[in-house]
Amino acid sequence: MGRYTALFITAFTLLVIAFGSSMYLSKHVSEVKTVSTLPAITVLTTLPAENVAPLADEYEKNHKIKVVFVPLTEDELAKRVTDTGKADLVLTNSHMLNRIAGNGWLVPHISETGDSVWDGLKDQNGFWTGVWYDPVVFCINYDYAVRQESLPMSWQELADRKDIRIGMTDFLAADASANILFTMISQYGEENATKIFTKLHPKVVQYSKYLSTPVRMAGMGEVDVSIAVQSEALRYINEEFPLTIAYPSEGTACTLTGTGILLKSPNEEQAKLFADWLQGDEAQLVLQKNNFYFMPTNRNTMAYKKMTGKNLVLFMPLVDLPKERKQELLDKWVKNTRLN
Repeated sequence: MGRYTALFITAFTLLVIAFGSSMYLSKHVSEVKTVSTLPAITVLTTLPAENVAPLADEYEKNHKIKVVFVPLTEDELAKRVTDTGKADLVLTNSHMLNRIAGNGWLVPHISETGDSVWDGLKDQNGFWTGVWYDPVVFCINYDYAVRQESLPMSWQELADRKDIRIGMTDFLAADASANILFTMISQYGEENATKIFTKLHPKVVQYSKYLSTPVRMAGMGEVDVSIAVQSEALRYINEEFPLTIAYPSEGTACTLTGTGILLKSPNEEQAKLFADWLQGDEAQLVLQKNNFYFMPTNRNTMAYKKMTGKNLVLFMPLVDLPKERKQELLDKWVKNTRLN
């Protein structure tokens, strides 16, 4: 009798396990099926994955549309857009957007949201629209600031200021930093811009490899003023480093990021909705929650009204030089300024 009882218990246990496994697998398959059936759009981007992943997660959660970002180099992006019908839109810098649009790989998208973007930050024919930008600022150590009768408020004043320690990112290390060189040359001419950088050079404590380093140095009192991107300055200010921001009075460079709808996008209407969403406060809140403080282009957003400085002047139009010319200017800067 005991033998049959043991067999019965064993059989019953196996039945329960099989039933439980079946229910788990059924639920799991159902969940997978639910996720896989979400509508999806594909976005080609030159931005780092850590910048865009939170945006994709938030949009999927609130709008039930899966956003698949494909991180690429600029050269890879230029090739991928020619394979039409495989992706929906691009999220990249204004230089790449101009080139892609000029080669006929974008279609116009004009919307009420995009209408609130300043003309200088979008294509006049609607082929692309800026979503945020990152201006170059003077990031000033607060203790240094309170000791001064006046602060350097222009590029020329900063170059002429005596007894000042400056931090900046090496022009060879980051595109956003190199853009300062190219923009200044475009605005002042090569000779005058070179004079400014030659005067700055003896005061530079360190040409750093990363955009964040000059800001940290100013926050720690290792330099008095850093030439830096605003997003990094705001990140450190929000972490309560003793810093203040000044905008160069005559104007400053910026890196502009925007979207463009790709030719033969398989999900064009959804892509347009996502492009407009990137210009709104919801996307800005996601970025700021993840410590990315980019200036929105949409003047109707709360983020724009909160973040935009009263004295911010951008050098316009945004400069875009051929790759060979950029390399030539960088080589000259290294030879004539950096190594002296």
